[in-house]
Amino acid sequence: MKASDVATTTKTSKSTNGALLTEEEILKMSEKDYMNPAQLAFFKARLQQLERDLLKNADETTEHLRETVLVPDPADRATIEEEHALELRTRDRERKLLKKVQQSIASIDSSDYGWCEETGEPIGIPRLLARPTATLSLEAQQRRELKQKLYGDQQPPHNLSNLVDGHLMVAAANLLRRFQFWLRF
Repeated sequence: MKASDVATTTKTSKSTNGALLTEEEILKMSEKDYMNPAQLAFFKARLQQLERDLLKNADETTEHLRETVLVPDPADRATIEEEHALELRTRDRERKLLKKVQQSIASIDSSDYGWCEETGEPIGIPRLLARPTATLSLEAQQRRELKQKLYGDQQPPHNLSNLVDGHLMVAAANLLRRFQFWLRF
């Protein structure tokens, strides 16, 4: 089951006073109510449901892979092996998601949930409803993705002044080379 499927199946959660809270009610809350106990309870219930679903899927995969079917036809055998490989890749992604879900539950318990790891700003209720394991605000995530796109595995410059200084150094070196070239004549 995908995170979006769980998001639609767990629309409500009990708040601290026992009343049910819906996505619509959370979205209507003011900014000063951000990550109040009722909202934290809502997201904790959603994450716990997602955790249960991921663990259930993992158990089903284990059982499915234990079923050995002897098929004499090589094409059928290849198809079965490809299905198993696809299922294992899916479970590996879910394993990684499970780790993020457990980290998010721990951050709720430590009162860090809902706040950007990079900037300390609120992540935002709409983003958390769409992706309950988010640890960065939308702006911080976009910056991170842009850095990855620009620099790939290379280490980006630590700040803009390093970038400017680096470009100035390259430009100065190029000018020096040109000047030395013309001095030879």
